[in-house]
Amino acid sequence: MESTRRITEYLDLDLAAERWRCNRCGADLGDARDTYKKGCLIAARDPAEVHPPLVEGYAYSFAPDRDWCRIVEFYCPQCAVLVEVEYLPPGHPLTHDIELDIDTIKARYTG
Repeated sequence: MESTRRITEYLDLDLAAERWRCNRCGADLGDARDTYKKGCLIAARDPAEVHPPLVEGYAYSFAPDRDWCRIVEFYCPQCAVLVEVEYLPPGHPLTHDIELDIDTIKARYTG
């Protein structure tokens, strides 16, 4: 039986090795019992760069205030696919957004 399970659009779980894998290129993104984000390339983006003004010549846009919000992007280190994006207050730690019961998943799909 196949030991890889799709978790998100760009993230797979290799049950046999208990590793996160990029769905596009198969790159190893780290221990599946920890956050995949540690295996990604991380880019901090200026909210004004991500959300440019909607009307030419006006400073108004829907960009969050950079003093209150940071945008953090996570990329596969091998193929550079964008895996995840977070909007966080400055100083807030990166979130651990996926925590799976790997033992139960392994029992169900490999046992």
